[in-house]
Amino acid sequence: MSIVLEKVSYTYMPGTPYERVALRDVSLTVERGETVGIIGHTGSGKTTLVQHMNGLIRPTSGRVTVDGVDPAGKGELAKAARLKIGMVFQYPEHQLFEETVYEDVAFGPRNMGLPEEEVERRVRRALSFVGLDFQQFSRRSPLRLSGGQMRRVAIAGVIAMEPEFLVLDEPSASLDWRGREEIFREILGLHATTGIGIILVSHNMDDIVRLAKRVVVMHQGSLIADGDIREIFSRQGKQNELLERAGVEPPRVTRLMAALSRAGLEVEKTALTIDEAVEAIVRAVGRRRLA
Repeated sequence: MSIVLEKVSYTYMPGTPYERVALRDVSLTVERGETVGIIGHTGSGKTTLVQHMNGLIRPTSGRVTVDGVDPAGKGELAKAARLKIGMVFQYPEHQLFEETVYEDVAFGPRNMGLPEEEVERRVRRALSFVGLDFQQFSRRSPLRLSGGQMRRVAIAGVIAMEPEFLVLDEPSASLDWRGREEIFREILGLHATTGIGIILVSHNMDDIVRLAKRVVVMHQGSLIADGDIREIFSRQGKQNELLERAGVEPPRVTRLMAALSRAGLEVEKTALTIDEAVEAIVRAVGRRRLA
């Protein structure tokens, strides 16, 4: 099961004075079960890229397939392909519109034509995944919840459709530290439990580090880097300059380790978390004392 983009380009409003090229010859494959971060400066093409994945927009040139099927096509196969990709847009709470949390989460499964017993099973399971108690929240208005709770309801509505991939566009935008922690704890739990593929678009490198094992870097509509997160963020020389031009700044921990290395401490520069950095520094100091 995979999402495949082959030489995809996309132009907004072609043939008008407002014509703008958003994607340029992008090729990318994402397999089910992967956790992928898509990063780059504002306007680099990140959101346009993920909108191709479930057929929201059709490429100007190139080809997009989900499990071998064009999600922007017509017919039952195309519809099934689109349902495999769950999209959670920036500020997903703006997508809430039903009178109760239950009805909002149930909206997608009902549109899939599922029997009511299956709809309720999915609603209960989705609310559990995002950490909201069914008895406490199901009959409440989603518009009277906190910002973090509203966002979790919106995510639950996507999870209830049981997609193969979950695409999240800046899911922690405007949330405080606690809300961000809750959102990512539930997403990581969902991935660990179901094996769902996770694709995260974000400017926040701490969020990317927490979730992704692989990073895709976009710049001016082009894919300029794609690989293991540790390898991407530990690049030096011209490769590092390329990331800087794309408006990508490595995580704070990575920058700290690079600074310590330049200062003469022989530390491993691939640490991404505080715990990893502490262990690497302790090992480096220990080696220096033994020398």
